[in-house]
Amino acid sequence: MLVHNWRAVLRRAWSVRLVALGLLFIVVEPVTNVVAASWVSGNLYIQLAISTASGLFAAAAIIARIFVQQQISGDLNGKPPAEG
Repeated sequence: MLVHNWRAVLRRAWSVRLVALGLLFIVVEPVTNVVAASWVSGNLYIQLAISTASGLFAAAAIIARIFVQQQISGDLNGKPPAEG
């Protein structure tokens, strides 16, 4: 079941933004490995940096998910919206 304001959540939630950044790093990683392999003899540091960045974004998204964001939640603070 979707939250009542799912469009606002997709636009404004930091957890969604951080997950998108982590996904970007996951998608870009194979491309950078191929490019780095042809330019640099050892691309271990590049792989390590991209993997670390995607992991940090995922961890930050988990942390951001548990905090209330007033722009999105308003005064709900975890309570379901009133029916009506």
